[in-house]
Amino acid sequence: MLKADPIIVDTVSRICADLCSPERVNAAEDGTWPTELWDALQDTGLSLAWVPESAGGPGATLADGFAVTRTTARSAAPIPVAETLLAGWLLGDAGLRAPPGPMTVAPIRPEECIRCDADGVLQGSASSVPFAAQAEHLVVIALRGDTRTVALVQASACKPTAGTNLAGEAQGSVSFDATHCVSTGPADMTDPLAGLQRMGAAVRSQQMAGALERILELSLEYARERVQFGRPIARFQAIQHNLAALAGEVAAAGAAADAAASAIIRHGIDDPRTVLAVAAAKIRAGEAAGAGAAIAHQVHGAMGFTREYSLHHSTRRLWAWRDDFGPESIWAMRLGEITIGAGARALWPALTAL
Repeated sequence: MLKADPIIVDTVSRICADLCSPERVNAAEDGTWPTELWDALQDTGLSLAWVPESAGGPGATLADGFAVTRTTARSAAPIPVAETLLAGWLLGDAGLRAPPGPMTVAPIRPEECIRCDADGVLQGSASSVPFAAQAEHLVVIALRGDTRTVALVQASACKPTAGTNLAGEAQGSVSFDATHCVSTGPADMTDPLAGLQRMGAAVRSQQMAGALERILELSLEYARERVQFGRPIARFQAIQHNLAALAGEVAAAGAAADAAASAIIRHGIDDPRTVLAVAAAKIRAGEAAGAGAAIAHQVHGAMGFTREYSLHHSTRRLWAWRDDFGPESIWAMRLGEITIGAGARALWPALTAL
């Protein structure tokens, strides 16, 4: 497990327990912005956990930020916590001050290109941007000449399109048509677009780990309470087998996600060991998301699909997060390229170095 501040984890857990009920999650899916939930989290300063104190952040650690994403994901919090953390991380890397309010990042897909001219005016578009219609600012990685720059943009200056992902969370395209930047700055990392893909994949892996922990908790609780043929279904061997398999998927996803986060903390975002760990985490967490969600719904039966019950809040997010910042197939190709390029003799040292 990552060594995050337990006070931070407890604070976020309490906020989610008080303000992130299944009814509020459903209301957010229906279009009601969860103001109380966002304000409570923002008031702690943890939405900007990855922003240095000199730029307006609380000066928390990378481990603290990863813990925030995992904890909020466990409660299916329908707010852009992860996206705001990623935006703040990019701004901090570029030495730019972070504004308050929800933020998101673009582009999510590495093949998309947004250009920035010498006057700080953007041209281009980005698709599948999470919470594009609800963010107050976007942090954009744009191509200025031959180098990439980090740009802070007001959402009101862009043209987002309405849309949702599988979880019912806002997700849509954004058009940057002569959009003026609030501020720009050169990124400190080697390739900010690749860095965003890696950091985003690591964050989504943590979120999937948190959601998997939640569906295991719900499945165990339901199996103990649901009575069939005169006894709880948790006493049937087939159910016990399924729950054991689900627990294994949860443990594997959590370990892989923590390994990726630890690699980022120890080696930095550009290190080859980090790329290897992040690729493995996104693949393993994505596989666990598919298998774990299937098992959880099998255990619950029809109950798992009802709107009032919260299982689908987690499983639909698992399905959506698998594709963000690259699905398993993309990361599997990258992992294969890294392994083949390094040669057979380098495989075992690379694995043991994580």
